[in-house]
Amino acid sequence: MRRLEDLAAACALIAFTLPLMAIVAIAIKCESPGYVFQRQQRVGRGGRRFHALKFRTTLHAVDDPGLAWHRASQMTRVGPYLRYSRIDDLPQLFNVLRGEISIIDSDAYSPSSLD
Repeated sequence: MRRLEDLAAACALIAFTLPLMAIVAIAIKCESPGYVFQRQQRVGRGGRRFHALKFRTTLHAVDDPGLAWHRASQMTRVGPYLRYSRIDDLPQLFNVLRGEISIIDSDAYSPSSLD
C-alpha cells in the first residue's frame, strides 16, 4: 500500500513541478558547462546503496554531500537558492518512482519508534 501511495504522490509532484524543473535545468545549463544533474551515493534500508539524483549546485559535481556545502566559492549562481528552497532535491522524485526511496518512511514516525 505504501508503494502505491509513493507512486501516486511522486507522479503528482513530478507533474506539478515539471515546469519548474525545466526552468532550473535550463538555468544550470546556461550558467555553466557540464551535467544538469549530479548523483550522490547513499545507503538505504538494509544497507542497500543507490544514487540519489539532484540538481547540480556547484561548478563541478562533488560526490561527498558534506563537502559540497563548504565549497561556496564553487557554487553556481543559482546554487544557493536551489539549496535554500530545497529545489535541488526535486529530482529525487525519480528515485521514488524507481523504488529506491520512499517519500515518507512511516516506520520512522510510528509510536513504537518514539520510545
